[in-house]
Order: sequence, then structure tokens, then C-alpha cells
Amino acid sequence: WAIVPLLMLGGAFLCYEGAHKVHQKLFHSEADKQEKEQLKKAFRDPEVDLVAFENKKIKGAIRTDFILSAEIIVIALGSVAAATLSVQLGVLIAISALVVLVVYGLVAGIVKIDDLGVQLSKQGGGIGRFGEWLIDASPMVMKSLGIVGTIAMFLVGGGIFSHNIPWVEHLFKGWAALTGPLESVTQLLLDGLLGVAIGAIIVVIFSLGARLTGQGEHSKAEH
Repeated sequence: WAIVPLLMLGGAFLCYEGAHKVHQKLFHSEADKQEKEQLKKAFRDPEVDLVAFENKKIKGAIRTDFILSAEIIVIALGSVAAATLSVQLGVLIAISALVVLVVYGLVAGIVKIDDLGVQLSKQGGGIGRFGEWLIDASPMVMKSLGIVGTIAMFLVGGGIFSHNIPWVEHLFKGWAALTGPLESVTQLLLDGLLGVAIGAIIVVIFSLGARLTGQGEHSKAEH
């Protein structure tokens, strides 16, 4: 019985994280530019502790990846809820291993691109120029990952709500069926839009709460 509430809670968090990222991008563009410059400077400055810098930057990403990974595992377990304990255990182990290898392995590899770039840039000739290119490309790669990750948050979060609220699921399936061969794409789009709406509502609630308690002004003063 706890699977659905856990899914909904995790889905709400994913929607909020996605909406929060969009809100930051739209209304805090100057801070975003400063963060990009800080990122490039850190990659090029040999005195900057890149390990500490990266740990600080990816702390939030790890938290979100953990929630997303947990959602995948819970969904997988829900699909075999009627199976025997041994089957459920096997599915849990297999999915967990796959998540670790694919999600965290990929992220770890991408995060280390800048380290490779720094090392190669110390060499001369074409190798050094390639290292410089890797350093310049790292922020763009991370930005692209951020965009893909944000879209995934809305799709997964919205999909969890649409598939666990009967009337919403029925409504979305009806609308998607009207698009014929684009039914699957339409379903994904509707799930994503629902995720955006849920995330926006949560962001508004949190923003109003912060203003009422004075935390919003305090946060601005810190920036």
C-alpha cells in the first residue's frame, strides 16, 4: 500500500526540482551567468580544488538522481508486486545494478571530462588545443545534461501522477487517442505538461511561504 504514496511524493519532488530549475533560469539569469563564469574559471585555475568545487556543484544533482533512481526502482517493484519474493528480489538487484552502472557511471564519466581537459591542455600542439576544447565544452555538456534532466523530471513526475489518478489517466488516454499514430508522443507531452503544472504550483507555494516568513528577502540579500 505504501508504493503509490511513495511514488506520488517522489513525483512531486521531481516536478518541483524541474520547475525550480526553470524558475531560476527565467528569473535569475544574471546569477546563472555568474555561475557559468565561475565554472570556467575553476576549470582553468590550477589553484582551485576541483574535487571540492565539483562536490559542491553536484550535491544537488546527486540528491535528484537518488530520488529519480528510487522512483525507477519503486516502479519496477510495483510491476512485479504479485510475483514471488525471490522474483521481486531479483528485479530489485537487477534494476539497482543497472541504475548504478548507467546513471551514476555516465554522470561520473561526464564530470571527469574537465579533469581530462585540464591534463591535456598542459600538453603542446593539437593535444593541448583538444584539452582546451574539452574545458570549453564541459559547461555546454553540463548545461545539455541539465536540460535533458529537467525534461526527464517533468516526464517522470507528471507520468507518476497521471497513471495513479484514475480520472486523469482516463482523460489523457482519451486525448492521446485522438492523435492517432502520435498517441504515445501525445501521452508523453501531456505527462510533461502535468509535471510542469504540478511543479509550478509547488514552487509558487514555497515562494509565498518564503515571502511570508521573510526568508525570500534574506536569500536575495545573500546574493
